[in-house]
Amino acid sequence: MKFNEIQELIKLINKSNLTEFKLKEGDFELSIRTKKYGKVRARDIQALQSAPQIVSVPAAMPAPAAAPAPAAPAAAVTAATTPVSENSNTVLIKSPIVGTFYRSAGPDKDNYVGIGSIVEVGTVVCIVEAMKLFNEIESEVSGKIVNILIDNESPVQYDQPLFEVEPI
Repeated sequence: MKFNEIQELIKLINKSNLTEFKLKEGDFELSIRTKKYGKVRARDIQALQSAPQIVSVPAAMPAPAAAPAPAAPAAAVTAATTPVSENSNTVLIKSPIVGTFYRSAGPDKDNYVGIGSIVEVGTVVCIVEAMKLFNEIESEVSGKIVNILIDNESPVQYDQPLFEVEPI
């Protein structure tokens, strides 16, 4: 089952009064549980797929939170950088993983960077949460942030542009 199909399924379940949904297609199993009259969140989904890949997301039912607050710092992940075009002098910082994009370490914390921020190689620019792990994304280029290409708390795909940087 593809990611966009799962998203559509979540939307349909949110519109219905279902509190539990299970689907099995071959080796793929999907289980979605909601709190009574609640909305489905990505953390409420459990997916299992057998050989050659095994994917397991625990169906935890934590209390709703406004934004993440990592318990322990995760290992930093270096973001991929790519020139926007041959004629442009800006560089894109792209997501090295699939997950949820966060501009700060928590709801009460300042954003890592904003438009106009100066970054160095190794500067943490954001967090991408993947399977309950908060991965700090570091810049591979020194420069000035000229554009933020994604909204806070949005899903992000592998190699998706996050920031536009003007190198110095």
